[in-house]
Amino acid sequence: ESVYYEEIYRLMTVDGLTDLNNKRFFVETIEKEISRCKRYERTFSLVLFDIDHFKRINDTHGHLAGDAVLRQLGTLVKSKVRHTDVPARTGGEEFAIVLPEVKRDGAIVMADKLRRSVEEATFRFEGTHIGVTLSLGVAEWIPTIENGDELVKQADERLYEAKRSGRNLVCAS
Repeated sequence: ESVYYEEIYRLMTVDGLTDLNNKRFFVETIEKEISRCKRYERTFSLVLFDIDHFKRINDTHGHLAGDAVLRQLGTLVKSKVRHTDVPARTGGEEFAIVLPEVKRDGAIVMADKLRRSVEEATFRFEGTHIGVTLSLGVAEWIPTIENGDELVKQADERLYEAKRSGRNLVCAS
């Protein structure tokens, strides 16, 4: 019986395509982290990222190629995070990683490692090589940040700054 409920929970909290956590699980995780950090006077960081020119990948190679890129990115992200980190797919080509106990500088290092490994990775679909880069935004939680939405908004603003500044970049608040 417990196996059944575990599977139901997994289906409710995991994104089927990338095998990362889904948006719902991500939102829950952020709220939990905020209350933990308030209680114990700890900190954590958030990395938001998306795939540069994803629409172009879909338009050029088709949606199946887009799905293949998302799936391969999911695998790569999983291989780059610590077991305590929480990677999630939060939208179409949008992703997040919650980094418990990591300050801003550590999050920047992690985000840039991920950026580099994606840039250097070979994404393939039916023999075609597809170049992929990410734009990433980093924000560290501080006690004046009341809720998850506020933190996400900060990281999101940094993500857009990375886009505006030429993409394939990490920007941090």
